[in-house]
Amino acid sequence: MGKDLYENSSEAKALFEKANDILGFRISDIMFEGTAEELKQTKVTQPAIFLHSVVLATIAKDFNPDVVAGHSLGEFSALVANETLSFEDGLKLVSQRATAMQKACEQNPSTMAAILGLDDEVVEKVCDEINEVVVAANYNCPGQLVISGSNKGIEIACEKLKEAGARRALPLPVGGAFHSPLMEPAREELAEAIRNTTFSKPVCPIYQNVTAKPSADIETIKSNLIAQLTAPVRWTQSVQNMVGDGATAFVECGPGKVLQGLVRKIHREAEVSGVEV
Repeated sequence: MGKDLYENSSEAKALFEKANDILGFRISDIMFEGTAEELKQTKVTQPAIFLHSVVLATIAKDFNPDVVAGHSLGEFSALVANETLSFEDGLKLVSQRATAMQKACEQNPSTMAAILGLDDEVVEKVCDEINEVVVAANYNCPGQLVISGSNKGIEIACEKLKEAGARRALPLPVGGAFHSPLMEPAREELAEAIRNTTFSKPVCPIYQNVTAKPSADIETIKSNLIAQLTAPVRWTQSVQNMVGDGATAFVECGPGKVLQGLVRKIHREAEVSGVEV
């Protein structure tokens, strides 16, 4: 993961080595040579994705975005890309976020599930009717919504959503109910870290997960970033709003091409043409 970047760019190599120093362990060694199990460690996964994404944005030629956005964890790398956060501060916050989320998972055993083939409103209604913690967590694209909640709540919701016509209701191999009220302990812990971090005036707006709207005000960005851990990721709405505000091209900086696929599905559903992904 990222080894080619390290070997072919002195700028990328410097960022990897700086990350090793900040984290206190050689995350680059795990990314390049580690096992899948090592990469799945909480202290590794989120910083690794953040690092890979920021490196790609940093070394990209002619990378001068008019707006940025990131899906969940990606919001932190997006804030580095638009110069709201320094690389060092962004990495420290991501590391603290991962640790805080792990603690919350241990306090409240919970999980998530992907629901395919239903309108968002149907999924929301079913979740609202369940007498357990279960909420819409990731609005990924039309017909694909991830729910989050207690183990019992997700089990009940999957059954009811299948009865409601879901094409699939697939429990996910995750350690907790991210973007749900069960992440409140993590939100409180991360809030203090965010308040104590220096945020600079962004060079371009960021469409934030919580509101799906552009933000350029530092205090608004901080507030939305704190709320993100217990609020849903409104990716569908963010992409729709970016296109509505004039965005014509999307560039993904990160491991894989998941967001490109989601953006294409959002456009296809809305029958939007002339947008480059």
